[in-house]
Amino acid sequence: MARPKQFDPEVAVDQAMEVFWRKGYGATTPQDLVDALGIGKGSLYNTFGSKHALFEQALRRYRDSQTQALAEMIEAPGPVKERLRKVLTLLAEMDLADPDRRGCMAVNTAAELAGTDGTAAGIVRRTLDITEGAFRALVEEGQRRGEIAPDRDPAALGSLLLNTTIGMRLIARVAEGPDRLSRVIDATIDSL
Repeated sequence: MARPKQFDPEVAVDQAMEVFWRKGYGATTPQDLVDALGIGKGSLYNTFGSKHALFEQALRRYRDSQTQALAEMIEAPGPVKERLRKVLTLLAEMDLADPDRRGCMAVNTAAELAGTDGTAAGIVRRTLDITEGAFRALVEEGQRRGEIAPDRDPAALGSLLLNTTIGMRLIARVAEGPDRLSRVIDATIDSL
């Protein structure tokens, strides 16, 4: 008779996400995962199949949590430009406050694995598509409300905002303070 699992696989995915986010896929060992999850290697492989399969689940979990949080911030009431400033400022503050300076797990994964791991690249691509779509919708709302000029291309501005966010997340990993990121935020809002 099989013994029941002594851990919650959903919690384990969250814990694994933290390890992969901090260390990256390549630098994370199965022992790192076993230690973080508090389970044996047999349980790790029996439940998730492989380190890579667990990484895929963790990357999807990251995508879902981050895109949901972004959607909630973007959909809050108030003027569009103020909401966008709030989103960018919050991202900068979170990244600068993180003692590990992890940045964005999706961006980190793209830099590490995009050329060699089609599945991970696909998950990252979907993350970027959702994020860009949320920014595009915000721009379109700003146009309807008269806050953003109607002749601006919402798809192009959505791409610009995505690119700005990615750049900010990378800068925050090495920034000594908030000054550069504050300038980026101001210039981004002013460019709309």
